[in-house]
Amino acid sequence: MKKSNKVTFSWAFKKYIWPRRSMLGLGLLLILFQSVATLIAPYSTRYLLDYIVPNKDMGALWILLFVVAGAILLRSVISFLLTRLLSVQAQYMIAQMRGEVQRKLLRLPIGFFDDNKSGGLVSRVMSDVEGVRNLVGTGFVQLIGGSITSIGAIVLLLRDNPMMTICVLIPMILFAVVILKAFGFVRPIFRDRGKINQEVKGRLTESLNGVRVIKAFTAEEQENEVFAKGVDRIFQNVKKSLTVTALIMSASVFLVGVATTVIMGVGGHFMIEGTMEPGVFMSYIMLIGFMIAPIVQMGNIGSQLTEAMAGLDRTQELMNMPEEDDSELRSKELGAIKGDIEFHDVSFSYEESKEVIHSINFKAPAGSVTALVGSSGSGKSTIASLAATFIQPDSGEVKVDGVDLARVKLRSYRRNLGVVLQDDFLFEGTIRENILFPRPEATEDQLMEAVKGAYVNEFTDRFEDGLDTVIGERGVKLSGGQRQRISIARALLANPKIIILDEATSNLDTESESFIQKSLDILMKDRTTFVIAHRLSTIRQADQILVVEEGKIVERGTHDELLERKARYHELYTIQGRI
Repeated sequence: MKKSNKVTFSWAFKKYIWPRRSMLGLGLLLILFQSVATLIAPYSTRYLLDYIVPNKDMGALWILLFVVAGAILLRSVISFLLTRLLSVQAQYMIAQMRGEVQRKLLRLPIGFFDDNKSGGLVSRVMSDVEGVRNLVGTGFVQLIGGSITSIGAIVLLLRDNPMMTICVLIPMILFAVVILKAFGFVRPIFRDRGKINQEVKGRLTESLNGVRVIKAFTAEEQENEVFAKGVDRIFQNVKKSLTVTALIMSASVFLVGVATTVIMGVGGHFMIEGTMEPGVFMSYIMLIGFMIAPIVQMGNIGSQLTEAMAGLDRTQELMNMPEEDDSELRSKELGAIKGDIEFHDVSFSYEESKEVIHSINFKAPAGSVTALVGSSGSGKSTIASLAATFIQPDSGEVKVDGVDLARVKLRSYRRNLGVVLQDDFLFEGTIRENILFPRPEATEDQLMEAVKGAYVNEFTDRFEDGLDTVIGERGVKLSGGQRQRISIARALLANPKIIILDEATSNLDTESESFIQKSLDILMKDRTTFVIAHRLSTIRQADQILVVEEGKIVERGTHDELLERKARYHELYTIQGRI
């Protein structure tokens, strides 16, 4: 076993197996009872043929039948208990693991989600953990129980006929070597399959979310080809694993065939010489079956456990990722805040040695409005993301009320934060559910205050179901202006001290912009606000305007002051006026 395999197994053993040692121990005990009950059959055959039948002992026959029937009943009951105890527990464990992985995902930095497709992450939550059912469920216990059963059968066989047993053990040893080699080959295949599934599901999710774009550009065939290539990659991977599985099955068939041939030859020889009775021979054959069957079963279980470990490799990799809210670095708990924001010599880069913003310095006093303007790609959204703690500075400090945000517990800061984006995300459900999202416990009066403040009632009053209207995935049944007003109402209900508005009024018709501007005026009142806007006419009343170009603040001042300077802001404003 490679070092990484040992690390993964050690992690899985400590986290999932050892805490359930009592349950697994009981399962193992049940399997041992089941194995003992199974071994009754070959010995019953021996006594039937060699003692009961020759002596015509009907009383002994009835006792024997009673014992065999009891053993069968015991095996049936144990089989039910094992399923109830281990299989159900395994499914419960899968449900718990999915919850753990999902919670871990939501604690990872925004950058992680920028680099991974949502469909692929769904695969990691739902598919990668399923293999644990073979680790915590019957698979792992059967692997141990099967090993013990085979060892017990070998001991009994050696006692009956050492020579025949040794002849049978030779092909078994060869079979074990083949299986171990096969498992070493197949595990990377299973791990790659998880990655391929993640990529294919991610692309499929993107295609379904972007179906309007696909249809608009008649790109169906293009997407079909991309998906077909992904599916073919999965097929090629599965084909490799099926080849290994076929090898294991062929080896097991060969093992049974060789064992049968050896037994027939050697056993026939002993019976011809009169040194072995027919009953002993029959019981020996049955014991051989009980020895070989668990070994063949262990081959199949081993393949399942190998697949499980490959999934757990990926799960462990995700669970070990550093979280954005590092408790060792972020120990400061914020209570009520005023909302003074300060950038002190802040630089940031998405890629190493490619800074997006350079040594940014400015203050945004509590309750003030700071507008960020500049050409596309100048760094405006990066500054807003730093203020929202979605990303962290490479150097310098972003402070709130004089406290470095790098030392603040993110939840305590984000409780004071509201964000309204150009294409803000709405969840499938009703308008009411989307507005209540930040505060599900809000009263009806608080809800209606937010609804009226964002002028949501202006359009919901015309809907038959009002606030209980179902809006579809991402609010597809609503117009852009309606979606924006719901986003603003959501932010109003959250009642934050700091607001980030990223292109909140772009791409809207005049009537929608008028309503939204009124909503924003209410939202921004007495709150520290950062506004990113291409429409410079919407930021005339800002307390300060920062003109950002190539990651630097090249101008700052009020609307009138910047126009008087006739520099970059004047140029941008003049160009928009002509348009």
